[in-house]
Amino acid sequence: MILGHIQSAIAGYKTWLQKTAHHPFLYEWESLQNFQLHWDAESTDPAAMFDRAFQNSETRRLWQTEQWYPKRMMQIFWKEDPLTARRMFDDLFDESRDLEARLGRFLFGCDILLSDYRRKYPTSIENNHYHGDFRMISLYLGFRWPEAYAPYQFETFRAALLRFGARDIPRENDFVRFAKVLRTLMGFLDKDPGVAQAMQKHLRTRRDFSGRTLLLAADFCRFAAKEA
Repeated sequence: MILGHIQSAIAGYKTWLQKTAHHPFLYEWESLQNFQLHWDAESTDPAAMFDRAFQNSETRRLWQTEQWYPKRMMQIFWKEDPLTARRMFDDLFDESRDLEARLGRFLFGCDILLSDYRRKYPTSIENNHYHGDFRMISLYLGFRWPEAYAPYQFETFRAALLRFGARDIPRENDFVRFAKVLRTLMGFLDKDPGVAQAMQKHLRTRRDFSGRTLLLAADFCRFAAKEA
């Protein structure tokens, strides 16, 4: 990535944060706060806990669209096999282990749970767990460890890399690289405290997460992608 391109984009992003009246993606900070308050793998009703952890007063688009509903499928898995689901999440959230390996094991677990579900309910129309594009997995990681991960959209990430003048633009999903790039970008954002201050003015007291989070770097990527 070219430093001048990144710095130029940061200046534009800060100006946008300062001038915009309503940040259109505040629901991400609200959902992060909600997850931090409600996630409890020790819950006696893990499916209900999972449902509570992923709630938002404005939108469901982070975990549901017309043909994409990973939250619903994962809630089914928590109901059908809570022990396996818990082990999957415990492993996914274990930062002492390699990220790429954790992603692979989590997807394998989803495949097994879906296969078991279809055997148990052979007439069910469900044939996808909707986690293969890493959008929902990135949400799990970003909400559990907000200083290390953030929600992932492949096309947005790719467009942002083009804006930053990066070499070797990915042609397929690469969440591991995304996480590394976000941490690098967060380092640049940290050097201009005016960016975080401008974002804080948008956050709603007690409703939105106000701590340090890579949501800021992901939001910056989204802004930069529009300029690509």
